Amino acid sequence: MMDLFQKLDMYFQYPFVRHALIVGVLISLCASLLGVSLVLKRFSLIGEGLSHVAFGLSTIAGVLNITDDIFVVLPGTILCAILLLKGSGRRIKGKSIAGDAAIAMISVGAMSTGYLLMNFFPPSSNMAVDVCITLFGSTSILTLQLREVILCVVLSIAVLIIYFLFYHKIFALTFDENFAMATGVNIKSYNLLVAIVVAVIISLAINLVGSLLISALIVFPALSAMRVFKSFKAVVICAGLVSVLCAVVGILIAILAGSPVGPTIVAANIFVFFLCWVVGGIRK
Repeated sequence: MMDLFQKLDMYFQYPFVRHALIVGVLISLCASLLGVSLVLKRFSLIGEGLSHVAFGLSTIAGVLNITDDIFVVLPGTILCAILLLKGSGRRIKGKSIAGDAAIAMISVGAMSTGYLLMNFFPPSSNMAVDVCITLFGSTSILTLQLREVILCVVLSIAVLIIYFLFYHKIFALTFDENFAMATGVNIKSYNLLVAIVVAVIISLAINLVGSLLISALIVFPALSAMRVFKSFKAVVICAGLVSVLCAVVGILIAILAGSPVGPTIVAANIFVFFLCWVVGGIRK
């Protein structure tokens, strides 16, 4: 046991480990807070769709040899989130595109386009490694530059401030949009704000868990908290604590065991979900 703590102490001397923990905790916390509302509104698949958009945009950045792909992924994902929100009710030949159908169209289109670009213009000689890193995160969070860490911290703090400033509005939108509208809340504006914030979180999380696993950060902490608590506030607090715990444990296990960071964090979330499921069953 002492050897384990000594090993951890040795790793904490390296800046990349500290950077990975800071980024992982902030991203996981932001994703879990918004995830509660998205899960309750049955709109959690927006994370899946936008994560595939982020994959396609990161591929474009790689083809163009843009080192800081966040400056391509972030605005592109925000734009797609706005289009998804605005276009899901548009009419095509007299029929409206449902929200889930619009997400499926964007998800499949972005994923296939990104992979085609990687085949025609491979960013490096080992395309399989590039695809694995983009889809599953691999060890990319352990190679973050200081400027990327600073950008992530600034954007994450901005997301947290927005969430807590508009907490009551988000609460009202989550449970009863008609009541929120009757009390004078601008439904479209706040839904647009939530979509933009989710797009920012997904753009940041692509380096943490990869584009295929981002939705796990949104869904699992919220579902775990809902197994144990019933009030919205308690679920939000529990989801935040679960996400932070799983991020820290997942990153440390990945560093010690040499496993991929993203899947290890998701595995920690799955374990906590089953633990909360058992606890919730006992309490009932």
